[in-house]
Amino acid sequence: MTVSPPPRHSAYAVLAALAAVVILVSAAIFVGVGKSDGTAAPATGHGNEAAPASAGAWVGTWSTSPAAAEPQRPNGFPKVSIRNVVRISVGGERVRIQLSNLYGNRPLTISHASVALAAAPNEPNAAEGTMRRLFFNKRPSVTIPAGRHVFSDPTGLRVADASDLLVSTYSPTPAGAVTYHPHARQISYAAQGDHAEDTAGLAFTQQSPYWRYLTGVDVWTGRATGSVVALGDSITDGSTSTTGANHRWPDFLAQRLRTERDAPRLGVLNQGISGNRVLTDGNLTPPNNPSGLSRFDRDVLAQTGVRAVVIELGVNDILRNPHETNPDRITGGLRQLVEQAHTRGLRVVGATLMPFYGHRGFTPELNAVREAVNEQIRSGEVFDEVVDFDAALRDPANHLRLLPRYDSGDHLHPSDEGYRAMAHALDLDQLRGRVAAEL
Repeated sequence: MTVSPPPRHSAYAVLAALAAVVILVSAAIFVGVGKSDGTAAPATGHGNEAAPASAGAWVGTWSTSPAAAEPQRPNGFPKVSIRNVVRISVGGERVRIQLSNLYGNRPLTISHASVALAAAPNEPNAAEGTMRRLFFNKRPSVTIPAGRHVFSDPTGLRVADASDLLVSTYSPTPAGAVTYHPHARQISYAAQGDHAEDTAGLAFTQQSPYWRYLTGVDVWTGRATGSVVALGDSITDGSTSTTGANHRWPDFLAQRLRTERDAPRLGVLNQGISGNRVLTDGNLTPPNNPSGLSRFDRDVLAQTGVRAVVIELGVNDILRNPHETNPDRITGGLRQLVEQAHTRGLRVVGATLMPFYGHRGFTPELNAVREAVNEQIRSGEVFDEVVDFDAALRDPANHLRLLPRYDSGDHLHPSDEGYRAMAHALDLDQLRGRVAAEL
C-alpha cells in the first residue's frame, strides 16, 4: 500500500506551532516569572547579569558611596520610615534600587519599600500614579546580612532624565548600625510608623541631611549606553554646593551629557566621599571613609553599566594627618587605580589637584607636593586622559589660589559656579573611550 505524504498545510501548521512556542519562550525570558504588577524576575548581580531579550540595558543613573556607620544610632531606625530623595541622571522604563547594610553589625530587615517620582523637588510628596511597591526575589520584605547589599526586583516605572525620586524603606525591628552617606547636600525625610507607600508626605515631618541605606538606582533604558563614575573626595561629593540644588560637579556633568549635541549618552554616578584619600583608610572595621584603593572595586567596577571613570583624589593625602609628602606615593596609588580599571577595559580620566592657598592647612611645603603631583599627571604618566581642574579654577593672577568667584569661601572647595566650571573643563569625547574588554 502506498502511503501519501502529509498535506502541505499540515507541515505549515507544525511550523506555526513551533514558532508560537519560540514566541512564548522569548516572552517568558523578557517578562520573567509573571507577577500582577509586571515586575520581572529579581536582579541578582550588579549589572553584568543576562538582560531581558529586548532593546535596552541596565544603566546606573544615581549612586552614593556608603561612607560610615551613622553615629549615635546603635539600634537603627525601628518602626521608622525613611524617605530618601535623589536626583537621577538618565531616565528609563524600569527601575531597581540597591540597599546596603555594609556598616551594619546585625541583619537589617526591610519589610516595606517603595519608589516613586517626587511631586516637586525637595519634597516628600509623590507624584500621582507613580508610587510602586518594591519586591526582593518576589517577596515584599528582605533581610540584608551585616556587611552585604541587595538589589530590588525591577519595577515598571517610566522616569525622565533628571527626575527626582523618592525611595522609601520601613524597618520594623532594631537593626544595629546604620549605613549612611553623611554629606548628601540633599534633604531627605523620616516618619514614625510604616508610611513607605504614602503618596502624601504629611507623616514625614523629620528632615535629614543624610542618605541612609540607599546606595544605588538603576534604570532599564535604550537611550543611554552606560555610565561614568566620578570617584573623588569632598570636592566630588559637592560638600559646599547649595543644598537641594544638585550643583555638584557630577550634576553639571550629567546636564552636559543630556543637553549638548553629540555628547555620549551616559548616566553619571557620584562616588565622592568627603575627606577621602588615595592611600589611607579611616579607622574601624570595615573602615569608615575607605581609601580610593580599597573601595575601587566596590564603588567603580561593581557599578551598573560603567564605561568610563573620572578620578579626583589626592589633596586629602597631602592635607590630612599624617601628611603624605612624597608625591611619588600619591601618583603610585593613582596608577594602581588605573591598573584596576584597565582589567575591566575602562578608560580613566584623571584630574589635577586644585590650589588651596588661604585654607587653614596651607603651607608652601604641602603646596609643593601638590604641584609635583600635578606635574606627573600633566605629563601623561598617570592617567589615560587628563582634565586640568587646577588650570580651570585657579586665579590667573595668583596660581596658588582659587579664582574668587569659584571659591566657596574656605579656599579649598569650589562654589556652585566653581563646580560648574569643573564640569565644563571635561572633554566629553574622553568619556567615550574604552578598550575592548567585555563588561
